[in-house]
Amino acid sequence: MALLGPRQVGKTTLALAVADTRPSVYLDLESDTDLAKLADPVLYLEPQAERLVIIDEIQRAPNLFAALRGLIDRGRRRGLRAGRFLLLGSASIDLMRQSSESLAGRIAYLELTPVHAIEAGPERRDTLWLRGGFPESLLADTDGASLRWRRDFIRTYLERDVPQLGPRIPAELLRRFWTMLAHHQGGLLNAASLARSLGVDGKTVATYLDLLVDLLLVRRLPAWHRNVGKRLVKSPKVYIRDSGITHALLGIADLESLLGHPVAGATWEGSVIESLLACAPDGTEAHFYRTSTGAEIDLLLTLPLGRSRLWAIEVKRSLAPTLEPGFHVACDDLRPARSLIVYPGSERFSIARGVEALSPFDLCKELLALRS
Repeated sequence: MALLGPRQVGKTTLALAVADTRPSVYLDLESDTDLAKLADPVLYLEPQAERLVIIDEIQRAPNLFAALRGLIDRGRRRGLRAGRFLLLGSASIDLMRQSSESLAGRIAYLELTPVHAIEAGPERRDTLWLRGGFPESLLADTDGASLRWRRDFIRTYLERDVPQLGPRIPAELLRRFWTMLAHHQGGLLNAASLARSLGVDGKTVATYLDLLVDLLLVRRLPAWHRNVGKRLVKSPKVYIRDSGITHALLGIADLESLLGHPVAGATWEGSVIESLLACAPDGTEAHFYRTSTGAEIDLLLTLPLGRSRLWAIEVKRSLAPTLEPGFHVACDDLRPARSLIVYPGSERFSIARGVEALSPFDLCKELLALRS
């Protein structure tokens, strides 16, 4: 499937078909001119039957779904091929619900992730970590220009996009919450503590977190919950999905400042996890593992059926990585098919019996190869 339009976290593609080399027409619904073309969507779109119609910012016109359903069904009766529309838009609960109700059986969903380790390449490893995966941020001429873009994005998202996509939440309050999550990157969710700091109740914190998760801005990594005869931690871990956004919220401007910041290890871990999950085969389940006695694994990947299913992955930001005893205890509990440690070097080697160390780039390549 070819994806057209900007790649950014917080965006979902509602793809009604596979893009190809046919002539295409692009409509940006943030443009008043393009929006006016769809005042009567059937009148405008019916003559475009032989073209791929790309509609960006679809969340600005959710009433289009009903019209698209009629156009698709009439086209099917005339023998028109699938793949007539490619819809791009920011994720929202209402948008997903409306699209699934109106276009059931006619739509496929594909999340557009940030640029990941394979796409950035090993030579941009530290830049990807510092600036995150938004193309405009990653490819900026300077760190300062990148930071300005991310700060503008945060402000625009809070003041313009979020009010359009979810409940009416004061922008400054949501920014404080987002920043608090940045300070606790990769930590266990403690809703009561967050609520006290914000001066709200626990249900409000849950609402804010659900919103950021639904908008693909925050990842809630669930704890491993299957019975292994141990007392397991049940609270999820919470990560801001783009490391560059995390650093912007914390005012970290360059790599030197990042390397000396207490959050460095956690944002490296989050950045690696996002790349791995972006490259993993469809149907892969992700968890972390922690027992009450301290046995822990940063990331457990349960791969789809037919493969060596359970991979245990530890993430270390060190060129001389070492494993804690708790990792070995956890592996004894779970007996994964593979035990791996991901570190920022380029060499691949055995670090302990049955445990291999490799770079995020190399592990991402392995996961991509499993997709075929």
